[in-house]
Amino acid sequence: MDTQENIKVDRSDPTSIPSTTKKSRFNSITIIVTTTFVVTGLLALGIIPRLKQQLELNAFAKSTTKQASSVNIVKPKVAANFTELILPSSIQASQETTIYARTSGYLQKRLVDIGDRVNQGQSLAIIDAPEIDQDVQQARAELAKSEANIAEVQADLAQKQSNFSQTKANLKARQAELIEARTNLELARQTWQRWQLLQKQGVVTTQAADERKTAFNASQANVDTLIARVNSDQESINTALAGINSQKANINAFVASKNAAQSNLQRIKVLQSFKQIVAPFSGVITARNVDTGALISAGSNNNSGNSWLFKVAQTNNLRIRINVPQAFVQSIHPGQTALVRVRELPKKSFSGKVIRTADVLDATSNTLLTEIEVQNSENVLRPGMYAEVTFKTERANPPLLVPANTLVINADGIQVATVTKENKVKYQKVELGRDYGTEVEVVSGLSPNVRLITNPTDALQDGKSVQVLASKPKTRN
Repeated sequence: MDTQENIKVDRSDPTSIPSTTKKSRFNSITIIVTTTFVVTGLLALGIIPRLKQQLELNAFAKSTTKQASSVNIVKPKVAANFTELILPSSIQASQETTIYARTSGYLQKRLVDIGDRVNQGQSLAIIDAPEIDQDVQQARAELAKSEANIAEVQADLAQKQSNFSQTKANLKARQAELIEARTNLELARQTWQRWQLLQKQGVVTTQAADERKTAFNASQANVDTLIARVNSDQESINTALAGINSQKANINAFVASKNAAQSNLQRIKVLQSFKQIVAPFSGVITARNVDTGALISAGSNNNSGNSWLFKVAQTNNLRIRINVPQAFVQSIHPGQTALVRVRELPKKSFSGKVIRTADVLDATSNTLLTEIEVQNSENVLRPGMYAEVTFKTERANPPLLVPANTLVINADGIQVATVTKENKVKYQKVELGRDYGTEVEVVSGLSPNVRLITNPTDALQDGKSVQVLASKPKTRN
C-alpha cells in the first residue's frame, strides 16, 4: 500500500500539515505576488503616459474653445438701377405657310424652286384641269339661256302692258259714253213724261206721245249696252292686270335663275383661276413637293392623301418668341426695344421691338410669352437661327448683391452667416434673385448694413463669438 494513503492530516491543527504541503503552498503564493507586481508595473508604464496625453489634449481643447475664431466680413451692396436680361430664343419668319392646290388636275408647269424670292400674287405653278374648263362653258350656256328666257318674258310683259293700256283707254271712253247716254236717257224720260201729260190733256196726238216713248226706250237700251261694254272692259283690264302680274312673277323667277347661273359661273371661274398657283405674300420658297406632270388633288386633308405644293416664308420681317420669367414681367411692355445677337455674327447686333405679349403667364413655367419683331431688309438673319435677346430694364427697387461665397445652403434652406454688434454669429434666411457667378442678388431677408461672413465653416455655430477681420467686397466683372 502506498505510504501517502497512510498519512492522516488533521486540518484543524496547522502543525499537523506535512512539510511538503507547506512548501508547495508557499511557492504558489510567491508566484502570484510576483505576477501581480509585474502586471501592475506594465499597466503603469502604458496607461500613465496616455492619461497624461489625454489631459494635455483636453487642456488644449479648452483653450482653443475659449479662443474666438477669426472671420472675414463683407457688406452687401445695392445693385444698379438698370440691369440686362438676356434670354435664349429662336428666330422665326413673320409669316410662313404651306400652299395646297384648290383645284384638281395635273401639274402642267412649275415656275419656281426652293430659294427663289417671289412677290405677292406671282404665279408659282399652273395646273391643267379640263373638267373645270368644261364646267365653265356649261355654266356660261346656262346663264345665256336664263338671260334669253328673261328677254322673252320681258317682251311678252311689254305687250301685255300695252294691251292693258289700250283696254284702260277703251274703258275710259265707254265710261264717258255711258255718262252721256245716261244724260240723254234722263232727257228722253222727261220728254216722254211731258208728252204723256199733254196727250192726256188732248194737246198732242197719241202717235206723237208714242214717238217720245220710243225715243226713251232707245236711250235706255243704249245705256244698258254701254254698261255691259264698261263691265266687259273692266273684266279685260282685270284679266290683263293678272297676266301682267304673272309675267312679272315669271320674270322674277327667271332673274333668280339667271343670278344662280351667274353665281355658279363665277364660282367655277374662281375654281378655274385656281389652276394658277400664286404666292399669298412676298417671301422665299423654302420647300417644294411637286414636279411637272404630278397628279394634284384639291384640299389639304392628309387623310385623303393630298400633298402640299410649296412652302413660303416671309423673311423681310422676322419674329422672335421668348418666355420672360415672372420676376421681369413688369419690365416688359409693347413698344419696348430689345437687342438681338447671333453667335455667327459676333460683331453685329440687330434692333428688335416688342409687338405683343400673351398677357397671361404660363401656369407650368411661370413665364410670359413675348413676341419681338426684327427688321431683316438685308436678309442677314435666317429663320431657325439661335439668338440671344437682351433687354435693358430699369428696377424701381434694386436688390442687394452679395458674394457667392457668403451663402450657406443646408437643410434649413439658403442662409447667410452674419456678425452682430456683439461680434456673434447669426444665421439669416434669404431669398435669391439672379446669379451672376461670383455675386448673387438677394431680393429679401437682408438689410444693406449687415456684416456677412465670407466662406463660413461648419464650426461657426449660431451665437458663437468671432473675431472680425477687415475684408473688401469683390467687385463684379
